[in-house]
Amino acid sequence: MKSLKRIFDFPELVNELPEKEKNLLTRIYNFYIMTGKLQIPNTLKNWAKEKFGNCEEQKIIRIINKITFESTLFNELRAKRPIDAKVSEDLNQIIEKSKDGAFCNPIEQTPLDIFGRIEGKYCITASNIAKYDYLHAVIIFKDHNPFIEDPEKIRDYLEVAYKWFKKANEYDNNAIYPFFMWNCLWRAGASLIHGHAQVLISKEPYAKQEFYNHIREIYTARYGSEYFEDIYKIHESLKLAFTYNGIKIMAYLTPIKEKEIMIISSDFFNLSKPIGIVLKCYYRLGVRSFNLVIFMPPLGFQDIFIVRIVDRGDPLSRTCDIGGMELYAGTPVVASDPFILAEELRKTLKESN
Repeated sequence: MKSLKRIFDFPELVNELPEKEKNLLTRIYNFYIMTGKLQIPNTLKNWAKEKFGNCEEQKIIRIINKITFESTLFNELRAKRPIDAKVSEDLNQIIEKSKDGAFCNPIEQTPLDIFGRIEGKYCITASNIAKYDYLHAVIIFKDHNPFIEDPEKIRDYLEVAYKWFKKANEYDNNAIYPFFMWNCLWRAGASLIHGHAQVLISKEPYAKQEFYNHIREIYTARYGSEYFEDIYKIHESLKLAFTYNGIKIMAYLTPIKEKEIMIISSDFFNLSKPIGIVLKCYYRLGVRSFNLVIFMPPLGFQDIFIVRIVDRGDPLSRTCDIGGMELYAGTPVVASDPFILAEELRKTLKESN
């Protein structure tokens, strides 16, 4: 039986690729492996060994995307840690005690958009009372518990979102740039526990969407191929990606934080099943707080939809998962291994078929 590959096998994996695949990978990615060294005083040796194991030499790998300038640091010491799938009983109690809030009675306790509400089988819209932008609504799930994985429910959220985009566009014809966002629990920026997503549409594209458009145009002009197609090919060659009903799923090689997944589809509504599979995998791994966004083409335009989903850590932890490295160095420090995550995704997919 072949041993499971890990991020620190990256140099060997690259060298084993056929020449064509290796050239594609090195066109986009660069990397280095170095050893960080430190000295532990005798007074700390027992504590350090118990807490971190052998930590006086730590292997560090940095993966760098030369096209987007995304880069991620992986520390061998951190990446070796097993995935902790514990879920605190306290969290379940907190969720249970939060029932009967405004989102449990949205008709009477939430505002509506100037053009009214849109209701689906499993959700209903409300106007966001403290707006990010001038057209901004909340999709309130009819389930209080935010840990949804049912593709039927997720499809309903997407359908209601798209109806809201169309309705908002009728209200303001210049608003053609939609954005879908699902923040789960306070670690991910959600102010309420009750399950909900958010939708915005604007007359100007949001910065990350514009960045992707710019990168894709430059890449196609330079290399004659689609950037995200090539990204997928690289991940697939490394066994970090697979397709599900024609939809591409990747354990992302330069994650913005822990356990990041990227999904690419030409169909907005067909995203519901792969999103459900990813969330099922997340919940099994103990993830309870996450950010999920969908980058979308302008209304009326045909193009790909890009989903990014990232674990935001233990909701009951006081330690923030994002600091100066993420905010300003633009290089996250990540503990989870994308190769282990890809294997967990495959298991979940197999169970779902």
